[in-house]
Amino acid sequence: MGKIAAGVRHWGLAVCVAAMLLVAGASVAPERTDLRLLGYVLLAVDGLVLALRRRAPVGVLVVTAGCVLGYQALGFEVPPVALLFAVYAATRSGHRRPMLVVAAIVLAAQPFVALVSPGGPRAGEAFAQGVLGLGWVLACAAAGEALRQAEHRAKEAERTREEIAGRRASEERLRIARELHDSLTHQISVIKVQAGVAVHLARKRGEEAPPALAAVEEAAREATRELRATLGALRGDEQHSPHGLEQIDELVRRARSTGVAATLTVDGHRRQLPSAVSRAAYRITQEALTNVARHAGPATASVSISYGPDTLTVRIDDDGRATPRTDPVPGVGLLGMRERVTALGGRLQAGPRRDGGFTVQATVPVDGAP
Repeated sequence: MGKIAAGVRHWGLAVCVAAMLLVAGASVAPERTDLRLLGYVLLAVDGLVLALRRRAPVGVLVVTAGCVLGYQALGFEVPPVALLFAVYAATRSGHRRPMLVVAAIVLAAQPFVALVSPGGPRAGEAFAQGVLGLGWVLACAAAGEALRQAEHRAKEAERTREEIAGRRASEERLRIARELHDSLTHQISVIKVQAGVAVHLARKRGEEAPPALAAVEEAAREATRELRATLGALRGDEQHSPHGLEQIDELVRRARSTGVAATLTVDGHRRQLPSAVSRAAYRITQEALTNVARHAGPATASVSISYGPDTLTVRIDDDGRATPRTDPVPGVGLLGMRERVTALGGRLQAGPRRDGGFTVQATVPVDGAP
């Protein structure tokens, strides 16, 4: 719509200038019919070509200059209004040198045009008109240069603001990375070490380590890897690739080690997806299985990944304690899932199942994902 409106404005101005030139030319047209017809054509072209001044400012400048010299040589004493618009457009677009060259040629040619015009030699009048035209050309060039400089300063200010915002965002990410490292790394390392020691001592005594203890050790190890990847992403380290659907089988296996009887079903042909979609599917599945372990009680869970032509659907069902009369509490986990799916242009459905349990289903588009 914006381009259409701009085109209408450009053509509207061009038609108005052409009409004004034709009206002015009709009052000073020479007596010869052939000269009048050619002059009217030059006046019309001189005005209508202004519609292209944004697309080809130098070309429009050359055409208007030629038309001005042409119709003045035919005896049409019409002010070079279109040329002034072309000078303004060329200067605004940054073509100052071509503008100066063309303007100098037009002004220098004015006395010679006066000599060959049907009205006869008018050297003094041509000189006066040249001086006046020079003033108008300088005024239009100054206006175009002022606007160009203002637009340049505005773009520079916007770029500076974006750089400052980006630098502040980077500093904030580094601060968050330091806080996460200082607050979580030590505690998770302690958990992992203590769980590992307990498992080692149990095996040293000839006892089988409790499955829960082994699950704690594995969860602490995975949390360490995830924290390291998160810190690397916050610091801009591209070597730490986040999790995605490539690790979904491992995720379901770890869920089974925590006591959730989880199964995985994949429909459609597995293929490479945009990293944002793959990462979101992994995190949604991870959060849903965590909620099953925390809130559903002894339950089984089924994870379904469906690859469609244009979408990816992730569905997690459990047969836990939720009932149709249970209103889901929108905690941080559900809110995070919804934000991830919404950011990708998809939709999330989460709620109790009719026959008991809970369902989380996310559908995200594959094409055009950020």
